[in-house]
Amino acid sequence: MKAFFQIDDSITFLNHGSFGSCPKPIFEEYIRFQIELESEPVSFIQIKQPKYLKAAKTALAKHIHCNERDFFFIPNPTVAINTVMRSLNLQPGDEILATNHEYGAMVRTWNFYCKKSGAKYIRQNITLPVQSKEQLLEEFWKGYTSKTKVIFLNHFSSATALIFPVKEICDKAKELGLITIIDGAHVPGHIDLNISELNPDYYTGTLHKWMLAPKGSTFLYVRKELQDSLDPLVVSWGYESLAPSDSQFLDYHEYQGTNDIAQYLCTPKVIEFLEENNWKEVSKNSKQIVLENYKRFCDLLGTQPICPVTDEFLGQMASVPVKTDRSAELKTLLYDKYKIQVPVMPLNDNIYIRYSINGYNSQEDLDKLYIALEEIIATTDLIKK
Repeated sequence: MKAFFQIDDSITFLNHGSFGSCPKPIFEEYIRFQIELESEPVSFIQIKQPKYLKAAKTALAKHIHCNERDFFFIPNPTVAINTVMRSLNLQPGDEILATNHEYGAMVRTWNFYCKKSGAKYIRQNITLPVQSKEQLLEEFWKGYTSKTKVIFLNHFSSATALIFPVKEICDKAKELGLITIIDGAHVPGHIDLNISELNPDYYTGTLHKWMLAPKGSTFLYVRKELQDSLDPLVVSWGYESLAPSDSQFLDYHEYQGTNDIAQYLCTPKVIEFLEENNWKEVSKNSKQIVLENYKRFCDLLGTQPICPVTDEFLGQMASVPVKTDRSAELKTLLYDKYKIQVPVMPLNDNIYIRYSINGYNSQEDLDKLYIALEEIIATTDLIKK
């Protein structure tokens, strides 16, 4: 599988989770669309692009199990959450219940919104190590009060690489009359995603991470009943359109004029690549490598797993606690001396080394990380035991 990718052979790349990596056949499709755009921009944008976009949305809708008219493409989940944030109309004192495992950009987005609106962003503590799904759910709902109006939750946490029980939380939130906003950045192509079954109010997921699409490809799904209340993040030609379609939702959000959207148009090729190369099996094998190595790294670093080492909580990446107060220095040393690209991530006064495994990785890659950490422990004071 490594031959499909353009990753520098001199680097042991264990950080697919941050930005993904696009295989050559998909990247070639990406360039093909850009060349077609430049060869006749007017014809492409006004005539061809809507047809290509419809094909892309039809393919993705089938893949994530929702209606093609209930989502639109955007560059990343941060844009998605900023779009949703603008239309919430919360009142001073209203609460947004989240966890203390959310992605940093999202925390900043909600902090900005709360300063403007007077709402409160509640980062409910989830104790580590997680012992069970039931414990996680019990702790999460301890943050619920009569002032809670919105649930915001990562489906797959970034720094701690944990799968959260989104289905159970969405179901209970519906019973309580709460709005549910799910950040599924790491989900598409990583674990099964059935939006119709989850039934969130808003769901955003990237294609450029685990689905292997070109960078800047994300979708925002919005439940039909809420679509007309979602204001556009950028007002453009679709607002008070001279040629309105039967969907104000898509008019407002889908057409922004001059914009290269080649990454979105690659979606049919992305799904074709995954199917032709049996990527479900590739993903399954990658997850097995993640599970088999997790305890080994904890033993080396003198720490404990942050969750049961099963596929209920872990996918193709895992975060291993490491005792260091110089996380940036450790990350730089791993890259500069050992040529290993792996994040060393702080969260809630803890530090984690998060390794990701995909089709281009092998056990040998994790062995290189293990040997490097052994040497760092033996020769420096960066890691405490």
